Amino acid sequence: MHNSRRFFILAALAAIALASPAIAQQPAPASTKVIGFMTDFDVKDDAVGICKAVMSGIAPDVRIIDITHQSEPYNIAMGARFLAGTAPYFPKDAVFVVVIDPGVGSTRKAIIARSKVGQTFVLPDNGLLTLVQDRDGIVEAHEITNPAWMIGTGISSTFHGRDIFSPAGAHAARGDNISQAGPALDVAKLVRLDLKNATIDEKGLHGQVIATDGPFGNLVLNVPAETFAQLGYKLGDMVPCELAGRSYVIPFVRTFSDVPVGRELFYIDSRGRLGLGINQRYFSSTYKVGEGAEITIPRK
Repeated sequence: MHNSRRFFILAALAAIALASPAIAQQPAPASTKVIGFMTDFDVKDDAVGICKAVMSGIAPDVRIIDITHQSEPYNIAMGARFLAGTAPYFPKDAVFVVVIDPGVGSTRKAIIARSKVGQTFVLPDNGLLTLVQDRDGIVEAHEITNPAWMIGTGISSTFHGRDIFSPAGAHAARGDNISQAGPALDVAKLVRLDLKNATIDEKGLHGQVIATDGPFGNLVLNVPAETFAQLGYKLGDMVPCELAGRSYVIPFVRTFSDVPVGRELFYIDSRGRLGLGINQRYFSSTYKVGEGAEITIPRK
């Protein structure tokens, strides 16, 4: 009797499901377009909030993800590095609004570009796209000249983040064709930064400090892991080097806790580059070494 009741209950549930195809076959909701927003504005005043309000006013359904607003002021190379580092974690149809713009109000172009991946970038033509272009390729670019893609006729000479980049990014995010933004540009002629990776010759590796790692004071080197591997060092090896004119011998390890607190280490960072730090200390301030310092490492 118990088995019979269970059979009839299951049969009834199956009949209800078959009779309600509209419920069973509802389409998945459309995905919300994402804008990745990065500036060197900091968050001490209202600039970031104003830009977000402009974007939301044009594309109310857009989701804005802050990459950072504390990129070092005027440091285009840092912005290019952050943009290339974060783009792979965003959707393939994401829009990026990036405002690191020491040339604001000058003859530099405001542009909108699309990569082979499908992502869209709204930013000044000052080299911010260099690393994305090298890795992903840029297939289309336009200068933003259409007033309909801007905030209006009263364009400030000092706040293009509000007046040009934010509205243009919102238009792209809501699905407007980027060709409407303005005339097409030759992608081969976009402004590029002169960024170089480390080189290796018979004397060893020659590289450079390109940044410090956030608040921790670790040194970011222009040394991809595969380039460092050509020197022959393995995990656990002691690595001699000359950094900013001073000689060191530092262990190459997997992570910070592999050395005692206060001890220096070489490691491969989360972006796949050789890094140099001190466990729970600040290499840059301890040794007064920063961006631009040169490093040489001999072959093993």
